[in-house]
Amino acid sequence: MMTEEGVVIRLASGMAFVKTIKSSACESCTAKDSCNTMGGGKEMEVEAINTAGANIGDRVTLGFETAPLLKISFLLYVFPILCLIAGAALGQHFAPNYELDPVAISVGSAFLFFFIAFLFIKVVGKRLEGDTKYRAKVIRISGRSGK
Repeated sequence: MMTEEGVVIRLASGMAFVKTIKSSACESCTAKDSCNTMGGGKEMEVEAINTAGANIGDRVTLGFETAPLLKISFLLYVFPILCLIAGAALGQHFAPNYELDPVAISVGSAFLFFFIAFLFIKVVGKRLEGDTKYRAKVIRISGRSGK
């Protein structure tokens, strides 16, 4: 499990919005779309499921499951490349059968498969959006606010 530290800045219906510092792990994070950069700097606002019952001002630890992170990373980074390669190979293979330019058909089918991969990712992403295992969770309260 990956963890990050931060401070709860607001609460809304079972969710805690946590201010944290952007790390290198943010680029491959599956929940990066539910995070917002604050002022264009290194501070981030992460929307997390408030499983620990944190309050505004509490210092908390956020947890991210690694298995779902690896699955989504594969879907976002490896799957489109595999589709691109498959499209190029299929175009190269079938173009001579129709007396077409293999290079042009290979490039065209590669981009078509690449585009289809992103449509597939968008559909799968919408389906997984509500699944809590792909969301950050407040797993521990390190320090309570003075309220």
